[in-house]
Amino acid sequence: MKTALIHSDAATRFDYGPQHPLRMERLGLTWRLMQAYGITRLPHSTVLAPEPAAEVDIARFHSREYLDVLKRANTGAEPPDGAVFGLGLGDNPVFRGVWESAQLVAAGSLLAADVVARGDADRAFHFAGGLHHAMPDRASGFCYVNDAVLAILRLRERGLRVVYVDIDAHHGDGVQHAFYGDPNVMTVSLHERGERLFPGTGFVGEVGEGEGVGFSVNLPLEAYTDSAVYLPAFDAVVPPLVKRFQPDVLVAQLGVDTHRTDPLTHLALDVQGFALALTRLLPLAPRLVALGGGGYDLRNVARMWTVAWAVLNGVELPDRLPEAFEDDARRYGFTTRALWDADVALPDDVKRAVADYVDRQVDAVQQTIFPLHNL
Repeated sequence: MKTALIHSDAATRFDYGPQHPLRMERLGLTWRLMQAYGITRLPHSTVLAPEPAAEVDIARFHSREYLDVLKRANTGAEPPDGAVFGLGLGDNPVFRGVWESAQLVAAGSLLAADVVARGDADRAFHFAGGLHHAMPDRASGFCYVNDAVLAILRLRERGLRVVYVDIDAHHGDGVQHAFYGDPNVMTVSLHERGERLFPGTGFVGEVGEGEGVGFSVNLPLEAYTDSAVYLPAFDAVVPPLVKRFQPDVLVAQLGVDTHRTDPLTHLALDVQGFALALTRLLPLAPRLVALGGGGYDLRNVARMWTVAWAVLNGVELPDRLPEAFEDDARRYGFTTRALWDADVALPDDVKRAVADYVDRQVDAVQQTIFPLHNL
């Protein structure tokens, strides 16, 4: 098995602003924890740095009008018509280098798709990617270009069947939108329920349209869904559908804002549950493109994406964070020096309410989607 890790130090020079919850420094912190564990130098793996994507490649999904505005915003000054395209609002600030940042994000996911499609790697991980909310003509939810869509389109150009599985706490609405009528791409999103969390979509009834009916799958989750509830629900929905679809490539968005301490969401996964969900994905397709996504507690981001890279390589990591990472652990206020989380039990009444809601959503998916695939 060959793997590729896509990373560029250039990504860390961009900044959404001091009050914005998406901290680009999470990428450097993750890289340094991977380095400290020694997993950036694995014998069967390569580390690749992307060059900025060409505008023509980004325009495969995004409108020329939107890209023109995004380029004008690159100076850091908000274009007069920026708000029309989702720029300059609280979620999507204009900052110096916003277009260059978007080019780099797109390039990393396109590179991951290319190396997997060519057979240079069986699995590739671009943890700066996974910005799944951007729409063709506007920025949305901290996302300026939808690199996940661009990666899938690149794979489709090679004639490959693709399943997209999104385990971010937020619904992968931009990716669903892109392929809502396409039976050659199945999108599966597990996320906190739309009544409670941005973007307010991702209900079971969103099943696709036209020839794509049945190829958009959504599993909404109740607040405080923990690993004990999440994993059985995942097992009940994801493997049967993916196996029936028989993809050539699985594109996985590995947002880590599902963690119980994330400041923007309300799910309750631990690091172990996240790792087990990823482990369950690996046998479902011969090739995998993994992308990052949300994650707003930097300490969890670094631990969980380091675990993800280890899982992708079949490597078991020591629980104790390496001494070489101690300065970063102190600087960023790590409350534990362990890679894995301690067990935390939900109150019985909360556990029952969460399990009841999720069971009903699983049943709705099985009643709505499964018959369309003869399951």
